[in-house]
Amino acid sequence: MKVLTDLLKQGGVIGVVDVAGVPATAMLGMRETLREQMVLTMAKKTLIRRAWGKAGLSDEELDALLDGVTIPVLVQTDNLNAFQLFAELEKTRTGRAAKAGDVAPNDIIIEEGPTSFPPGPIVGEFNSVGIPAKIDKGKVAIQKTVTVVEKGNPISADLGLMLSKLEINPIEIGLILSGVIEDGTVMDAADLDLDLDGFTANVKSATSGAFNLACHIGWFTNETMPVLLSKAAGEAMAVAVEAGIHNEDTMPILISRAHARMLAVAGQMDSSALDDELSSALGSAAAAAEVAPAVEDAPVEEAAAEEAEEEDDGAEFGGLGDLFG
Repeated sequence: MKVLTDLLKQGGVIGVVDVAGVPATAMLGMRETLREQMVLTMAKKTLIRRAWGKAGLSDEELDALLDGVTIPVLVQTDNLNAFQLFAELEKTRTGRAAKAGDVAPNDIIIEEGPTSFPPGPIVGEFNSVGIPAKIDKGKVAIQKTVTVVEKGNPISADLGLMLSKLEINPIEIGLILSGVIEDGTVMDAADLDLDLDGFTANVKSATSGAFNLACHIGWFTNETMPVLLSKAAGEAMAVAVEAGIHNEDTMPILISRAHARMLAVAGQMDSSALDDELSSALGSAAAAAEVAPAVEDAPVEEAAAEEAEEEDDGAEFGGLGDLFG
């Protein structure tokens, strides 16, 4: 009694765990693993109620924690909050084969499809417990998806045996948390089951969306400035090239563009009108085109279309003057 009372008076996070069905050896191993993070104390419900009252705690809170618990264990921790406690105890959950009289914790569903069993009497055994089976391509196959036991209904011994053969262990055992009290607030285990992966994904998505919006509207921060400066530099370069402004940054682009257009025009002229240097340049361009067939000399019409397109693109920069003063 005194041990329980002292444990409850320590404060921190106090919870009730149900260990029904957990083998003694497994229980010892779980307690050893969790010893550094929490204190686990097994006691009968009557003794827990007495200690609870002596610790000055509310009977209504205890009733909420003990609801549905078969074999209670008190758990107390100063190292974890309620959500962390739930996450640690969830790691102890495991499944075992169903025995006669076990109640299905959820709907037990057998999926349609092949099994690993060869033809034999097992086909009749499956059908006798409501699992439709037949021989298909030399193997026993489940004919259709079926719910063999609904949540809350008992599982027969024969069905439990066949589920075990299908490697379906529907009965969960472990240190299953019923609920906790933290800072005077009672929380059910279902409220502590957070989808951390989903939460993390949502935070990442929101962060990315906020960053994109900030860049789009030109919101100046330490995080957005590198992107905004890079974008502004790219747009300034495009304006300078289209305007034919000559500087050390634009000249390589302007010369390359002029050279490409010169070759395009020269390619339409008679070879007698070309000097040796220009003929050699055209030959090199033709050889490069054979190596990379996707890059071809543009005919005059395409060159003209390209120039027209560039002029149209330039129209898009008409409103950028305001950005550069």
